[in-house]
Amino acid sequence: MTVPVGPTDATRAPRFAGPATFARLPRLDQVTSVDVAVVGVPFDTGVSYRPGARFGPSHVRESSRLLRPYNPAMDISPFAELQVADAGDIACNPFDIAEAIEAIERGADELTGTGARLLTIGGDHTIALPLLRSIARRHGPVAVVHFDAHLDTWDTYFGAAYTHGTPFRRAAEEGLIDREASMHVGIRGSLYGKQDLTDDRALGFTAVTCPEVEIDGVGAAVERMRARIGDRPVYVSVDIDVLDPAHAPGTGTPEAGGLTSRELLLMLRAFGGLNLVGADIVEVAPAYDHAQLTGIAAAHVGFELLSAMAVPAATAGRS
Repeated sequence: MTVPVGPTDATRAPRFAGPATFARLPRLDQVTSVDVAVVGVPFDTGVSYRPGARFGPSHVRESSRLLRPYNPAMDISPFAELQVADAGDIACNPFDIAEAIEAIERGADELTGTGARLLTIGGDHTIALPLLRSIARRHGPVAVVHFDAHLDTWDTYFGAAYTHGTPFRRAAEEGLIDREASMHVGIRGSLYGKQDLTDDRALGFTAVTCPEVEIDGVGAAVERMRARIGDRPVYVSVDIDVLDPAHAPGTGTPEAGGLTSRELLLMLRAFGGLNLVGADIVEVAPAYDHAQLTGIAAAHVGFELLSAMAVPAATAGRS
């Protein structure tokens, strides 16, 4: 059995030196095979408020330098269980949303063609649609667990059907999601009207809101997630604005009253042992960040998701 190539040894090369791949992992061209590819999508043409998420992938990579290879909360070393590599960025047209969506879908297909899973760093939430198209080709309709302050199931903005506020409506319409098993977590803030909630339920989503997390606790939210997902293939999409602006100021559409970093990381650990087929982290906009607060939070989100992906491999190895 080939031993996976892990991150650069921090006892030999200072963390602040060398190329800023995610968690200082090897590049895709430095390994012979890959179980999980970390790929950036520097695209933010679909935003409706503050731009800047096109710089998210590089910011999250730079913020991930301090990540270490062992996850004590999950008792796992994900990079020893899986070959994880940084695949660089999927380049896409910043002036044409339709063309960009096609390029992202093609790039995802190429990376997953050998069976690899993707952890994608955006970019704005528009990118979730082409990623789900690619996932559905391999797994059929998947359960989507969507961590976000916002529903992202609106129909159009200024007549545009493909934006960062519409990906999950389009995904539902295209039959990419399992309507019996998908949900939002962290929803809060003002809406355009009560009909937004009615439309969202009709698309197959249920929600755990931030007020419900405050009242019932993280444990209850995790129970609801696991009960709804079951053993289905699940895709996790994390908009960093699910966190309160105190924890993640560097984002394009901040909403007060969000999750803490600790609450989000606890919830993500619940995906360990589930059939996690892919994930994304989006809407990190470094121009609004302070002291890498948002970038560091996003980097830890990525590490927890990779750890969750590694749990089945670790369990098989110990049996």
